Amino acid sequence: MARLQVLLAALCFGTTGTAQALGPDGTSAMTVGAVRIAIGALLLLAVQAVATRRREGQRLAVASGARWPLAPVVVGAVGVAGYQLCFFAAVKDTGVAVGTVVALGSAPALAGLGGWATDRVVPQRGWFVATALACVGVALLALSGGGGDVSAVGVLLAVGAGASYAVFTLASKRLLDQGHQVEGVMATLFGGGAILLSPVLLFGDVGWLATPGGAAMALWLGAVPTAIAYILFASGLRHLAANEVATLTLAEPVTAAILGAVVLSERPGPAAIAGIVVVLSGLAVLATATTTPTTAQECPA
Repeated sequence: MARLQVLLAALCFGTTGTAQALGPDGTSAMTVGAVRIAIGALLLLAVQAVATRRREGQRLAVASGARWPLAPVVVGAVGVAGYQLCFFAAVKDTGVAVGTVVALGSAPALAGLGGWATDRVVPQRGWFVATALACVGVALLALSGGGGDVSAVGVLLAVGAGASYAVFTLASKRLLDQGHQVEGVMATLFGGGAILLSPVLLFGDVGWLATPGGAAMALWLGAVPTAIAYILFASGLRHLAANEVATLTLAEPVTAAILGAVVLSERPGPAAIAGIVVVLSGLAVLATATTTPTTAQECPA
């Protein structure tokens, strides 16, 4: 069930590019990202309030009384904001294909290394096989998307996006392992990310929000690939290792490629089709792998 929740989250993530393509022309990627996080944070705060009221009404024990450690909260919020800034800057500098493959392809490896460094969790053999297959598949998808000059700065920014995503995943996992509720963790981290991105909204051009198409795009991006997706993401993350979750979310570019073909009438070539098959093969390895229970991780009080 946890893996299915993460895969459903990846399906929601994969609608982002199509929604932006169907939105109004002349929008800034930076402001779109900031608006997405702001709306998503507001929706997540609303979900948290409803969930908390329901638990209190049912007199269920909640972790609201537990102390929120400052470091994971700050690091997770920086990860939310950093991903938006680095990813969109990378795509602008070195193209969608290269920026996407480096960001998404580096995240599972960085999450695995981060988990090993911070929690001494060694990834299982199945994760290595699945991650290798998924990364090869994402590379095929990227290479099928066209050429363009590869920028060293753009590649570094894409690695920064992958690192930001890995940091966010590890910070979320730490907070969830400490007993904090899914809704509270996501609302807190995205609220912090929205605050960090607020200068983009204050000084950027958000006039596109006044158009019907712009408002619809903003609401979709804030609700589906942000609020709904990250509730599913965190629900799965509670029961899975951070590195496995990062690999499962590589289903996102497969979803984007399929939506591009169906909705935007893009014609995927043989390399793209092969990439989809290879990514799905990697995800199948994870889906059929036996999860070995790990010892409880000690988290700082």
